[in-house]
Amino acid sequence: MRLLIKNGRVIDPSSKTDDTLDLLIERGKIVDIKTKIESKGVKVIDASRLVVAPGFIDMHVHLREPGQEDKETLFTGALAAAKGGFTSIACMPNTNPVNDNRGVTEYILSETKKNSVVNVFPIASITRGQNGAELTDMADLAEAGAIAFSDDGLPIEDSQVMRRALEYSKILKTLIINHCEDKNLSGEGVMHEGYYSYLFGLKGIPASSEETMIARDIILAKKVGTPIHIAHLSVKGAVDIIKEAKKKKVMVTTEVTPHHLFLTDSLLENYDTNLKVNPPIRSEEDAQALIQAVKDGVIDVFASDHAPHTIDEKDVEFDKAPFGINGLETAVSLFLDKLVNKNVISLRKFVGMISTTPAAILGLENKGKICVGADADLTILNLKKEIVVDVNTFKSKSRNNPFHGWKLRGAPVKTIVGGKIVYTSSS
Repeated sequence: MRLLIKNGRVIDPSSKTDDTLDLLIERGKIVDIKTKIESKGVKVIDASRLVVAPGFIDMHVHLREPGQEDKETLFTGALAAAKGGFTSIACMPNTNPVNDNRGVTEYILSETKKNSVVNVFPIASITRGQNGAELTDMADLAEAGAIAFSDDGLPIEDSQVMRRALEYSKILKTLIINHCEDKNLSGEGVMHEGYYSYLFGLKGIPASSEETMIARDIILAKKVGTPIHIAHLSVKGAVDIIKEAKKKKVMVTTEVTPHHLFLTDSLLENYDTNLKVNPPIRSEEDAQALIQAVKDGVIDVFASDHAPHTIDEKDVEFDKAPFGINGLETAVSLFLDKLVNKNVISLRKFVGMISTTPAAILGLENKGKICVGADADLTILNLKKEIVVDVNTFKSKSRNNPFHGWKLRGAPVKTIVGGKIVYTSSS
């Protein structure tokens, strides 16, 4: 398809562009960028009063397939991503079987090539079966198409195993992502440890369980001299550790989710299991520290940590419910409404954190930017579009989202992947 996008406010952090421009797309690539482009025989999108951004990338998604298709599939997860404005997603390995071998990685890539409307990049497990003990054949998995390595959902608690993983990642020029949690400290906790966990009678997960593991990972990454990415930052103390590490030029990056920025532990008074996530929703002080860290550039990336579960799984006592929030279809509007529209961060910074920077961290050379020759992956936004979150309209198979009923301003209205329109807003 030849596609011409006209009169859009093009924002590209990689080139510091913020201007009204036309984009011409042919064979899945951007082939021309000018103030005015005239071309015949093309499909035209009038993007007047809209924002055209490099396609959004979510580097932390759980798609559940293979093995847990009752929660989500590669197909439905991709539909949810497209509706949420994401052109690329990276899927975590905690499937059944675990993505710890070439066969599972190749299956994910094969199925998404046939059925997916967005780019799906597999993240393989660091250890076999996510058991935290024996390393996978990382070289073979990388050759098969794994874009990074993580045991996400489970931390690598053995420091020697983590060190070896980092050493191999340095050789392979790939990325290690860790879910930072000291299980000896978090134990059987189900929410943030603090005033409200005592008030509600629920076992707490202390901030120190995250802080100690992050500190260890930074020490090891510095020792090995290789990058490490910290998943879903949630506490103020961790922000302080990351800030100090960056001052010392340690190659550490990190991400934050909407639920850790915009929700607090006091909301658990109704024992709503849709609020149960790991790391847990923290205190007001922690949430404010995370927002400040976004403003200051301490946090690099926005991510959803999309973790779908069935209604039956979540419709149990709080202690027994699984951790996880469904987030692909609400993340962008939450960030726009709560951060961009309130002038906490600029629109260009937002686009950088949800597109340009994750592309750089994951090594996606032709994504996260708008320039001639780049992949024609684009997210078109209407900053004034008002929505009400309705889980019953989700493309995802699951509904476990705590933002149901929230009124938000700003939303994706078109998602374009490889020059193909894969989502258009109904209004």
